[in-house]
Amino acid sequence: MKRIYFLIVAFILSIQISVKADEGMWIPLLLEQLNYSEMQTLGLKLTADEIYSINQSCIKDAIVLFGGGCTAEIISNEGLILTNHHCGYSRIQSHSSLEFDYLTNGFWARKKSEELKNPGLKATILIRMEDVTAKVLEGVNNKMTEAERKKIISANISKIKKDAIKDTHYKSQIKAFDYGNEYYMFISEVFTDIRLVGAPPSNIGKFGGDTDNWMWPRHTGDFSIFRIYANKDNKPADYSSENVPYKPKYHLPISLKGYDKNDFTFVFGYPGRTQQYLTSYAVKMITQLENPAKIKIREKKLEIIHGYMNQSDKVRIQYSAKAAGTANYWKKMIGENRGIKKLDAINKKETFEKEFYKWTNKDKKLQHHYGNLLDEFNKTYETLSPLNLSFDYFYEAGYGLDIVRYANKFRKLIEVSQNKTTTESKLNELIENYKKGAKGYFKNYYQPLDKKVFSALLQIYYNDLGKDKHPDIFKFVEKKFDGDFSKYADYVYKKSVFSSEEKMLNFLNNYNAKKYKNILKDPAYKLASSLIKNYVNNILPEISLLKSKLDSLQRVYVKAIKEMSPEKRYYYDANSTLRIAYGKVDDYKPKDGVQYEYFTTLEGIIEKENPQIYDYVVEKKLKELYTTKNYGKYADKDGQMHVCFIASNHTTGGNSGSPVLNSEGQLIGINFDRNWEGTMSDIMYDPDQCRNISLDIRYCLFIIDKFAGASNLIEELTIIE
Repeated sequence: MKRIYFLIVAFILSIQISVKADEGMWIPLLLEQLNYSEMQTLGLKLTADEIYSINQSCIKDAIVLFGGGCTAEIISNEGLILTNHHCGYSRIQSHSSLEFDYLTNGFWARKKSEELKNPGLKATILIRMEDVTAKVLEGVNNKMTEAERKKIISANISKIKKDAIKDTHYKSQIKAFDYGNEYYMFISEVFTDIRLVGAPPSNIGKFGGDTDNWMWPRHTGDFSIFRIYANKDNKPADYSSENVPYKPKYHLPISLKGYDKNDFTFVFGYPGRTQQYLTSYAVKMITQLENPAKIKIREKKLEIIHGYMNQSDKVRIQYSAKAAGTANYWKKMIGENRGIKKLDAINKKETFEKEFYKWTNKDKKLQHHYGNLLDEFNKTYETLSPLNLSFDYFYEAGYGLDIVRYANKFRKLIEVSQNKTTTESKLNELIENYKKGAKGYFKNYYQPLDKKVFSALLQIYYNDLGKDKHPDIFKFVEKKFDGDFSKYADYVYKKSVFSSEEKMLNFLNNYNAKKYKNILKDPAYKLASSLIKNYVNNILPEISLLKSKLDSLQRVYVKAIKEMSPEKRYYYDANSTLRIAYGKVDDYKPKDGVQYEYFTTLEGIIEKENPQIYDYVVEKKLKELYTTKNYGKYADKDGQMHVCFIASNHTTGGNSGSPVLNSEGQLIGINFDRNWEGTMSDIMYDPDQCRNISLDIRYCLFIIDKFAGASNLIEELTIIE
């Protein structure tokens, strides 16, 4: 009888755990306090200190913030790091040309002297994190205005950060959590000598392209390899031929054992942004107003870019990174809207808000503190929505134009030229910098494409927003060109020095301080100035006030939610700080009659092959390896070459490149995407539909070893068979 009782209790507990285990992005500092016992129950075999510790080497020491928006992991004792192909894409593209087309052919450094430097690229490794809420909020009280509150907090943060890294080479950062209810400090090492080591051809690293992006099943070999370099003391240093490979405190062992359905996994990385605690008013604004407008603008932009890319290899190389960046969020917004609708998220939010309203009316104290919150949210979003829409058109269809952003960069040259104290040498130095910048800008620029995007997007901007929301330059277009932005484009690209490298360099080669007036008269610069003036004068001030008010409301709202249900376990929204998400390898059912398997294989790549479509071209050597089944030790126990797999780990943008680890802390995959049905997880998570998509580490090693023959890299790794 006792045995049956305990079995029943265990079963109930397992159900409770399965309901809540998948959701959340958890701070590693609080792991032992909030999550560790549950993770153990699900299968974790590590101690909490083996994951995060400041007293001993641990997995935390192998997790890297790559650039400003991806994650990477250290996989060798010589500073070798893995991230996604799409995270390294702009760097691969910057090294590519018609002569050295690394995007098409891939790149593999056979020795360290062949590795390519990447100016401006950073790799950040966390040393420790600390709860500094009490210190940051010292001197703050509820009677203060938001401005007064922010002033004190800003001063406190500045002092805390400065004191924390005094006499060290570390960097410090303090971030707000729960909209300012809590604050954490992050002490890190920031490395600036990061070199490209390897990348597969885009037909592997980007297989499926925009067509398969955000979709499952996936067959994308989404990885690239870099190396961190340090000075002789193993400390961060700018690029130098004297630098040596970084010796990490810890690097991840790699498992060839694979995974099965329901296996425990966890993701360790830097998720960018989630908004789980938004009200229904915010979700309506995002999904019913903002997303549709941005989807429409980006759809037109992509139609034009892809049209030109398909006609020219040179343009394909020039615009590959731009197209990928535009398409990524475009498709995500489409999936997000579909997911929100399918999950009935707005109604669920409204139902919760009714319960919240009832709770606030339970007594006078609650009513005093929280009774007007939802009404204030409603009024604020009603005012904010049209302003946000105006900003979206400005940013996506105005300032998002290449020639506009480029022209705006010359504000500094105007300011320096107008300054009578400017010396000739200082002006000449600035001009040389602009010349270098021009070469980099026009390397990835094709005027006919840019001109067509220019006229199409501005026409949408003009047609979709009321005249009261237009920048003043649109009046000029009405008067001179009858509101025809195709004719306006002819005028701008003919007259502007910003429309070609030849005109730009000729202008800079003959520049003197008096010629700043020519920039002011330039039609591209006049457009940029008018757009920015409209934004600064008519959009930004009110948006800033409203968003500041929303931050204040949201801070109180999150505090109230936790007070309303103190028995629940809450996680912070993602904010580009180190987090752990955990769940299990699992399949899912996206719609009636469809059931998706939890992994894909090389066979699927062969099935998708279409030589007529760039996204589905299969490399000849890869086909040969498939035909001969030459998978080596990287095959699964089922004999197949697994490519990707899915799990229920809660991820978002920024988790790209994050390691996916098994119960023993061994690397089994590289996270690179989410399924389309689950992209609403930034706003509301659904354990039945939300899946993170990862590259099977065995396919990654198979490509490095069998396809590329880069055995020098395999030899660096700690591989567990």
